[in-house]
Amino acid sequence: MTTPALTFSEDQADAFDAVAELMRGAGVDLDDSLLTPPRDNANSQVMAVIGKAGSGKTMLLAKLYKVLEDAGVDIVSGDYEGKARKDRRTLAILAPTNKAASVLRNRGVPATTIHRILYTPMYDPEYEKVAEWLNGNGERPEIEGLTDVALDRAMTSFQANKSVPAALAAAGLRGSDFITGWKRRENPLDIGLVDESSMLDEKQFADLQEIFPTLVLFGDPAQLPPVKAKGDADGGMVFDGLAEPRKRVLSRVHRQDGDNPILDLAHALADPALQFHDFERMIQDAARVDERVVWAERVESDLMSRSPVLVWRNATRIRLIHAFRGAFGAPEDELLEGEPLICDGIELPMKHRKKRLDLEARGLIKGAHVVYLGPGRKPGFSRLHVMGAEDPQVSAASIVKIEQMDDEEPFIPFAARMGATFLHGAAVTIHKAQGSQWDTVQVFAPDIYAASRMGRVEAGKPLWKRLAYVAITRAETQLRWVVRNRLGKPSGTLQVDDLKTAPAPLELSTQSDGD
Repeated sequence: MTTPALTFSEDQADAFDAVAELMRGAGVDLDDSLLTPPRDNANSQVMAVIGKAGSGKTMLLAKLYKVLEDAGVDIVSGDYEGKARKDRRTLAILAPTNKAASVLRNRGVPATTIHRILYTPMYDPEYEKVAEWLNGNGERPEIEGLTDVALDRAMTSFQANKSVPAALAAAGLRGSDFITGWKRRENPLDIGLVDESSMLDEKQFADLQEIFPTLVLFGDPAQLPPVKAKGDADGGMVFDGLAEPRKRVLSRVHRQDGDNPILDLAHALADPALQFHDFERMIQDAARVDERVVWAERVESDLMSRSPVLVWRNATRIRLIHAFRGAFGAPEDELLEGEPLICDGIELPMKHRKKRLDLEARGLIKGAHVVYLGPGRKPGFSRLHVMGAEDPQVSAASIVKIEQMDDEEPFIPFAARMGATFLHGAAVTIHKAQGSQWDTVQVFAPDIYAASRMGRVEAGKPLWKRLAYVAITRAETQLRWVVRNRLGKPSGTLQVDDLKTAPAPLELSTQSDGD
């Protein structure tokens, strides 16, 4: 195939051709844009494209998405699914976390979370006509309350970002106006492209294989293996067990990363002879000549509200969280607007399964990063901004836990009787940061040093190198390597004004009627 060779490096072109051959075997011919109807009970086909940061995995994924779309494959997202047709071919682009999916969406790829694809939104019949029109499957509708100008705004928005909820929001609607509920996906899909697949555990991988007969995994073998990995005694990744013909390895593409010093440091960690102190000297050298790397004597509290400090040890995480709250004068018995939180799961009995779906479908899945916007209208409710979610603002029954030192029981400033549970998010472990990226990242170096002193090995590599690699590759623009246990004073109060520009949040009740 000559087209990708003009754009890709040699190994990217090879990977593209290998995926194209996989698709051809599944009845999707990318050379001639020919589609055959999907086969019932088709055998599962899995391929992996792996490479370290800067190797062009995202570029390749974006190209595959575009070529599949041009061939006539329907794109299925978590926000709307058109009427089923027996002969249609479908594609979903997936990521394990909201943040990882938002990174792809910011690059023009209509990604959604793996969790979200398990559920299908149910639209009000009137607004479903708008969704069908936006997707090219119906005539321009006439809806009471929606003017021609509003419909034009919706179409302009949809053409830009391929999101039905965003388009309807541009027309002046809220999610509660057009989404009446959620249901578990009943039928399998077709083709899945999965980014950040190094985060998948065996159960998630098995679930994806049930939904998608054809899967292409994109992953970084240098990251930390998933905590719940079962397929490898040393904690391997799901693509490790694939046969070699089903794996394509990408090398670093220098012309794409522009000699990024952050990626230079990440790739230097592959040297088996490199020791921790040698690595720190490399960071110092980089900081002297490039502002994208900073040798920092303290943690900057102003950055912690939107991008957490990355640590290895839980004790460090809790200590930094308390230092952050103290620096901003947060009282012990309540949260300040602008405090960051991380969803730690949902505490609901089985009889509230529908309400659990509502919360999870709106992005409140385990590990989701949110910002507290203030109390909701009901006791125990919080107004939240879910970072990276397509429809980010929500009001939900919340149980917020502020963890204490010395393994004491967490302090709970307020709580509903049941709902989404949250831990503080000013600092997070490097394991939980996988799949996320922030403009500026602060890495707490004393924790990495502690890991190097322990001499632990994880999945065949020194743990400190895996920790350092994951931590520094979370930074999109600037890496701050913090070498002292100090916290800088904030320059002002916590701010949320930039997060309140979206439509009013949808309130998701987790209480029974009459509660």
